[in-house]
Amino acid sequence: MQPQPQPWMVPVPGGLRFDLMARNAVNRWWRPVVGSLTVVAGFMAVSLVLGVIVGITANLANVPMVADGTRFFRDPLLELGFQLLVIALAIPVVLGTVWLVQRRRPGTVSSVAGRLRWRWLLACVPFAILAVALGEGAQSLTLFLTGGRVNYEWGGWAPFLNAMAIIVVLVPFQAAAEEYVFRGWVIQAFGAYLRNPWPAIIIGSAGFAALHGYTDWGIGYVFGFGLLMGWLVVRTGGLEAAIALHVVNNVGAFGLAASDGDLDGALEQGSLPWQSAVGTAVQFAVYAVAVLIIARKAAVQTLSR
Repeated sequence: MQPQPQPWMVPVPGGLRFDLMARNAVNRWWRPVVGSLTVVAGFMAVSLVLGVIVGITANLANVPMVADGTRFFRDPLLELGFQLLVIALAIPVVLGTVWLVQRRRPGTVSSVAGRLRWRWLLACVPFAILAVALGEGAQSLTLFLTGGRVNYEWGGWAPFLNAMAIIVVLVPFQAAAEEYVFRGWVIQAFGAYLRNPWPAIIIGSAGFAALHGYTDWGIGYVFGFGLLMGWLVVRTGGLEAAIALHVVNNVGAFGLAASDGDLDGALEQGSLPWQSAVGTAVQFAVYAVAVLIIARKAAVQTLSR
């Protein structure tokens, strides 16, 4: 009697935290290394393919393009859409790598439940909106009290609505993609070796900050954002709370840039005033406390089963 073929996907043992989900029966020292190289190579490959397709399409449609290595389109709205779409491609790359290299269900990089918990994600959204609004208000108040410049301009409905159509559709995928890479793949890759999640959280946050264009206080904000998101991911057993705040935060940031017609400024990022630290502290504190409270009341699953 011939032995039955073994299924490709190997289940994750029960009782594991989110950061330890790569520890299935076929886990070996080389899998996280090969997987990380696959994520990088895969992202570069799909980005190149998308760039070629978009370039050919733009050329056929006579859309003005830029070939200086820093941007693709002259039109900032088209450039924003292209950049967001490129980043979003990291989602299928990470999910495919989890399946191909680590031989586990792709959903196990989303949460300990083996899937993205949509109800939990949506429950976090109102608190993310509250945290972002209070943080922005605290920053603006601090700027006003310290003599800083509080400047909100209006660029008109037509450009605003055109930009928001792109932002609302693509930013959720862009923000989720960054979470899948830096809080999903990185944390679980290190979790294959270490039981303490903090080295992975710190390294993932450093990589997250390095790939953004912020300077001075902006670097502190992005690095701190990564630390908070990594901590919440481990505490709540999945990426949902991190995705919720990341999406709301980015929609708000790009939305403000769209309101005054300065999408180029949104793409450039750059420095933030020191007063932004006050808004950051308020945003992080409000969201962390709210998520921990509602996660406890909702009995959110934090270990694999």
